[in-house]
Amino acid sequence: MGSFTTLSQSSPRLLFRQLFEKESSTYTYLLADSSHPDKPALLIDPVDKTVDRDLSLVKELGLKLIYAMNTHVHADHVTGTGLIKGKVPGVKSVISKASGSKADVFVEPGDKIFFGNLFLEVRATPGHTLGCVTYVTGDGPDQPQPRMAFTGDALLIRGCGRTDFQGGSSRQLYNSVHSQIFSLPKETLLYPAHDYKGFTVTHNLIPLFHTYINDCLLI
Repeated sequence: MGSFTTLSQSSPRLLFRQLFEKESSTYTYLLADSSHPDKPALLIDPVDKTVDRDLSLVKELGLKLIYAMNTHVHADHVTGTGLIKGKVPGVKSVISKASGSKADVFVEPGDKIFFGNLFLEVRATPGHTLGCVTYVTGDGPDQPQPRMAFTGDALLIRGCGRTDFQGGSSRQLYNSVHSQIFSLPKETLLYPAHDYKGFTVTHNLIPLFHTYINDCLLI
């Protein structure tokens, strides 16, 4: 099982790791406030098959995992949050209220998820599924810069999530991407839930990237 590791160079507070599960080509993201005494951490889109790997990394880094979060739920997106909750007492699962799924914490647009003195902002980005959300690092002098957006399956690198499943809508996804993601600062780093070509990250600054998405979501 391969893994990519990417360190944030923007904030001495933020500890960041990007992890990869080969079979489903899924990225899992570990974020923590390393300057906080408890070093609180969260995982975004954990996969069931790599839960032990992820929890081992959390332990090695001396972190306290408090949230296991999902950007969405789908057939190709088998979450590991249930397994994590069974192995680490006190961890809370997080998903959007619109997803209709089960979780300890249901989030809605504009909500903030705090881990230490850092936080993620919730943005609704439906279209791939009705309940898709994008988590964006906070805006402010004490938050990581450039900002980072974890886009799930709404926005991939040089592509976007499928819209031909139940709950999918290309028109809705087009509006979500343009209003909630492309509206972020141009230097924002964009991290998808999946990649099938070896890409790890992109950002809003690349005009060609916008062209790829517009072509992908022609309506």
